[in-house]
Amino acid sequence: MPYQDEFVLFWDQVRESIHDRRFAKLTMAKTIGKPNLKNIFVRPIYSEDGFKVLVKLRYASKETEDEEKELTLEDAFEFLKSHLKAPFSTVLLFTTTKDVTFKINKKGAGTITENVPTFRDVTQAKTDF
Repeated sequence: MPYQDEFVLFWDQVRESIHDRRFAKLTMAKTIGKPNLKNIFVRPIYSEDGFKVLVKLRYASKETEDEEKELTLEDAFEFLKSHLKAPFSTVLLFTTTKDVTFKINKKGAGTITENVPTFRDVTQAKTDF
């Protein structure tokens, strides 16, 4: 299955984990090549105003300062989707009930695998905005 279609199925699991308050963290890793952008981390922000996420961009270069932005879930989906395959080939969803891994292989096919959970509790992101 093309990775774009498989990513939509993966994102359904992200939405479900948020709805059930099981979402702990999401990480984009395994870059293709040696880009300056090293990782993208997504943490939950549950508030009275609704659900948002804190997206943190971590760079390899010490000269480039890490960035943080607060996004809606829909905006986070579009933002993360734009970083698939170039430069990231792996997205890890950590929930309190399971870990879900989305990978893109060299042929451009996406796969989803599940493992035992890494996190037992949900920790909200701390924002300084």
